[in-house]
Amino acid sequence: MPSAQKPMRYGHTEGHTDVCFDGTGSCIVTCGSDGDVRIWENLDDDDPKSINVGEKAYSCALKNGRLITAVSNNTVQIHTFPEGAPDGILTRFTMNANHVTFNSDGTKIAAGSSDFMVKVVEVADSSKQKTFRGHDAPVLSLSFDPRDVYLASASCDGSVRVWKIADQTCTTSWPLLQKCNDVINAKSICRLGWQPGSGKLLAIPVDKVVKLYRRETWDSKLDLSDTFITQPLNIVAWSPCGQYLAAGSVDGSIVVWNVETQECIQRMKHEKNYTICGLAWHPKHRQIAYTDTEGNLGLLENVSDGKKPNDKVASTVTKDYNDLFDGDDDDYLNGDMVEPQSSPKAGADEDDGDDDDLRPTLGHLRRAVIDDDDNSVDIGMIKANLNLTEKEDGDDDQTGGFPALPLSSTQQPFYDGPMPTPKQKPFQSGSTPAHLMHRFMVWNSVGIIRCYNDEQDNAIDIEFHDTSIHHATHLPNSLNHTMADLSTEAVLLACESTEELVSKLHCIHFSSWDANKEWTVDMPKDEDIETICLGQGWAACATSALLVRVFTVGGVQKEIFSLPGPVVSMAGHGEQLIIIYHRGTGFDGDQCLGVQLMELGKKKKQILHGDPLSLTKKSYLVWVGFSAEGTPCYVDSEGTVRMLNRGFGNTWIPVCNTREHCKGKSDHYWVVGIHENPQQLRCIPCKGARFPPTLPRPAVAILSFKLPYCQVTTEKGQMEEQYWRSVVFHNHVDYLSKNGYEFDENTKNQAVKEQQELLMKLFALSCKLEREFRCVELADLMTQNVVNLAIKYASRSRKLNLAQQLSEMAVEKASELATAPEDEEEEEDFRKHLNAGSSGREWSRPLVRNVQQDQEMEDAEETACEEAEETPEVPKQRPNPFSKGVTSAEVTTPKSVVIASSSQGRVNPFKVTSNKKDPVVPAANVLDTMSRYSKKTSLSGSRAVNKQNPLVIKPLTPKPKSKQASAASFFQIRTPNSSEKSTEEREEKAGNEPHEVTVAAQENTENRRPKTGFQMWLEENRANILTDNPDLNEAEVIKEGMSRFRMLSSEERMAWTEKAKGGAVNDLTDDKKRKRPTADEDEVKNNQEQNSEDSNLSKKPKPLDQSTNVRLSAFAFKQS
Repeated sequence: MPSAQKPMRYGHTEGHTDVCFDGTGSCIVTCGSDGDVRIWENLDDDDPKSINVGEKAYSCALKNGRLITAVSNNTVQIHTFPEGAPDGILTRFTMNANHVTFNSDGTKIAAGSSDFMVKVVEVADSSKQKTFRGHDAPVLSLSFDPRDVYLASASCDGSVRVWKIADQTCTTSWPLLQKCNDVINAKSICRLGWQPGSGKLLAIPVDKVVKLYRRETWDSKLDLSDTFITQPLNIVAWSPCGQYLAAGSVDGSIVVWNVETQECIQRMKHEKNYTICGLAWHPKHRQIAYTDTEGNLGLLENVSDGKKPNDKVASTVTKDYNDLFDGDDDDYLNGDMVEPQSSPKAGADEDDGDDDDLRPTLGHLRRAVIDDDDNSVDIGMIKANLNLTEKEDGDDDQTGGFPALPLSSTQQPFYDGPMPTPKQKPFQSGSTPAHLMHRFMVWNSVGIIRCYNDEQDNAIDIEFHDTSIHHATHLPNSLNHTMADLSTEAVLLACESTEELVSKLHCIHFSSWDANKEWTVDMPKDEDIETICLGQGWAACATSALLVRVFTVGGVQKEIFSLPGPVVSMAGHGEQLIIIYHRGTGFDGDQCLGVQLMELGKKKKQILHGDPLSLTKKSYLVWVGFSAEGTPCYVDSEGTVRMLNRGFGNTWIPVCNTREHCKGKSDHYWVVGIHENPQQLRCIPCKGARFPPTLPRPAVAILSFKLPYCQVTTEKGQMEEQYWRSVVFHNHVDYLSKNGYEFDENTKNQAVKEQQELLMKLFALSCKLEREFRCVELADLMTQNVVNLAIKYASRSRKLNLAQQLSEMAVEKASELATAPEDEEEEEDFRKHLNAGSSGREWSRPLVRNVQQDQEMEDAEETACEEAEETPEVPKQRPNPFSKGVTSAEVTTPKSVVIASSSQGRVNPFKVTSNKKDPVVPAANVLDTMSRYSKKTSLSGSRAVNKQNPLVIKPLTPKPKSKQASAASFFQIRTPNSSEKSTEEREEKAGNEPHEVTVAAQENTENRRPKTGFQMWLEENRANILTDNPDLNEAEVIKEGMSRFRMLSSEERMAWTEKAKGGAVNDLTDDKKRKRPTADEDEVKNNQEQNSEDSNLSKKPKPLDQSTNVRLSAFAFKQS
């Protein structure tokens, strides 16, 4: 006689409900969260007897006329049955007990509580108690061994333990369950059970299988599973005879197996898919009473394995992966994720760290095919159809090919290789599972589309984050749309085909300027839309025929192209379309996905041609999309967010791991959007789930990004991570400018500045650690100006070899800057122009350097925040013969700036200055104010200069072109004149004279104060001294110089002194010619040079690489 499922009864208020039969089976007893115990004579009893036992009853057990209940006042009470008179309290806990159960003869009860305790109490004498300690989280359920030797317990700490009752010790423990912090967050209440009678087997519901463990050896005997089970199992119950095992799942499925044959003999689905939380077998008849979490009671009658062919069911066990290659009709779900659309993992795959031997079926597909009419197809048939040629290792030791007759369902094929992973189902990013009655169809940076599908209503609500785009809209959902996407122009909806209707794509183009704003396209018959997306001016859908169809947003059909495999998801942004699809079959829990990235603009091109998509091991894709700035990103089920690194050959770089932000193991972040500027990952925290409910409205959290660099706890690692993150997150600026989009200049400037600042800090750190080679590597990443700053820092730290290396690099960088061919002519003219009234010999040195640069370099040093300036400076500088006329009043520049400034890279100890501060400044000084952006915070000495020169940066803004040109021309290699030493000669010399040209970015001290005749003579003759005595150090050079200077005749010495004074006078007379509102003559002099150069260069064509400099000039010198 076939089994019958009776309609359910309302029994208690919504909440956990428990059920049991009395000893004779004459009545059903239920308890629920209304605190009542109800006694039902049968399911049709309209007036069950009710006993109130407390505010809430969590569990009840009945034997020998005693009713035990676990109630919300943290006690376990006893009542007489059926009278219901209170009979005292058996035991108390500090929190509520979650489960109570009798032993086989009814003399003891066991109770497990949320305070992590398990107690065994004698019913006759409640003072005889045993306490079992060892669980680290609330206890979920308990089961007595029928022989009263062992007690099994399951807990939220993820473990199932077996205790020896006599000595209260833990015999064994298996890490089988997903950890959680409380019973309400537990994925399953894991009601386990010992086989009645012998107690040979312990049945434990683990995810979607029931694991059976042998007594004493405690090894896993077998797993019972069935494809009917698509959600985690909550509870198991043995029939009194010990032959059958029933299990109930969180989505309302009840399955009964014959344990001996491992056949599934019964499948039943709850009429409303509510979670089954109570199961009890009738002590005499084949009946099962069950309750759900909404307080209803149901009865399943005539449960038997009536041996008819149509009941024969293929049930797969460990290592079975029958019919794997037909992935269309099974809903494999992973662990805590109730999401058929995108969760491919099957099996208990939550705690990857646990013992895999305990779970040999990890991630394997365990399923047989069920026909539409629920008659099952035998494994043998399936295999025969698939032409699998494996040998069979069946019960009858059959070898050879397949028999003509179907094999019996207990035969298991033997295959020991890697297991193919079920392919992940297609999904829409930002949607929650389609089977939910209230769900998000999409949540993105434009808005939210919700779908309601219940008794009253089948409708879609569209809400925009920015209501100026469009007002909120409510649409009927008569076609049963399951996919949606939303952009600032349109809403795109799609439905799957039904028996009557084909699959349709429906677009509401709300930004259209005409009256007809909607259009619909029907797909060809037997072609289903699987994912959809919107871009700017276009829409696309991918279908089950492995096609991608592109439409204009107004409804014109455009390109069609084939995909190499079934689509998983797609997303659009502007002109870009990204498609993720199955490239092949993955093994051992890994997906095998490919990615295509296309641009659908005027020039249609493919950027990524089906490259493999990197996913964390054993994970699958959960979100794919673009950042608000248009960089492709995706997220996998392990919480790793990856972003396309356009600056490094279109590779994928992990930018965040959301798991690091989760508190519990079963918590997740559901991504809704990514922004690169400011750097924000917008997502919704989901406690104990993978996706949020629609109500209450979820709050969006903002996570920060962090690249997985090593040792980010150290200062070095932290700065490296910040630097590269800044680089990766500003790649989009170049992409946008290259593709003609508008973008904010300031953003780019700010980024460059921030990056250069980090490099400078890293440089200083490496300097302190004496890692000079590393310093040079860092300098290679710097802009030319910051290299100059680095040179100054190096010389001040007395690292002359490093300064030498850096100055060579500065020359290279400068010559790169000045590669434009016109520059040569410009430079020649510029030199002739300036040569009026001065000797050719003096111009043989690359002296020109505009004072703004001097001044700004100084500011950069003092506030250490102008490091990114792009004004190139002269790398090998000799003194400027025109800059001597600085009066002592101006020599207020702090020593920290001037120290490294003589052309040797050392301080001249004999130089007389009007500023008597100690010349030696600690190396760290440059960085002390690194993070300050305000001029006011610069060193006090520089204030004087700033006050005197408020107009320092004025000339930069109006004449950016000539500035760039001049910078370029300084670095041009000169054509040697008779009166000039060529740059090459000078560089050769630099080899012999290690200290002559060490400093490229020096602030010439001589530029700042009057020179003596000796100094001028030494400048001229240093080369000769060093040629004669190449081994001399700085002090010895000066000594040697002094002795040679004394040998000169007094006339010659006077001539040099006059020359020194004469230079100053010249300068002053020049200054008078130009009226200039600044008191710094040096400033004026150099501005004059700048102006003369401007007037000359303005006639020239503009140099090639001017744009970057013009752009950067705006922020490089911005005085905040």
